[in-house]
Amino acid sequence: MALTVVSGTIGILLGILAALAKLSKFPPFRWMANFYVWAIRGTPLLVQVLFVFLALPGLVPGLELSDFNSAVVALALNAGAYNAEAIRAGILAINKGQTEAARSLGLSPFQTFRDVIFPQSFRIALPPLVNNFVSLLKDSSLAYVIGVVELSNIGNRIQSVTFQPIPVFITTASIYLILTTALTQISGAIERQLDVERHQ
Repeated sequence: MALTVVSGTIGILLGILAALAKLSKFPPFRWMANFYVWAIRGTPLLVQVLFVFLALPGLVPGLELSDFNSAVVALALNAGAYNAEAIRAGILAINKGQTEAARSLGLSPFQTFRDVIFPQSFRIALPPLVNNFVSLLKDSSLAYVIGVVELSNIGNRIQSVTFQPIPVFITTASIYLILTTALTQISGAIERQLDVERHQ
């Protein structure tokens, strides 16, 4: 779970930065963000995990990553690309008239984004962001291929000792199901609360 929380948090930050870069008026920012999202969404997560763990240290002199840190980097980069599209869509859904009204009241571009655009776009982006986090929780099981001790890895170790794979894998799947269901329920509660506040 720690792997999911850490990489998910970083993935949100990366998603915000990438979304803003894709909407930037500065072409190089847009190009870099578009390439990042295209490359990540167009390749399998397993390939990304192996690339960060095996190839990245060789490409960056002096870079040393533990198996856990490698998994965090790969999962965060992956989540960030998907979060970027959700956040970008949320920002684009806001009526431009609100931005113009905020500017006419003397708010700076940063204040307009912080106080007007971001709160509303976050409400819109919340459902897909939660879906991305749930997917990240399940995808974190791929970290076992580089030796990260997480739920699937623990289950595999237990069944290799007990030689009873069926109960172990059923238990592992049940834990994942409980966690993803809990996250979905929490997301629904937050969405309902935000809807109530919006209509007050």
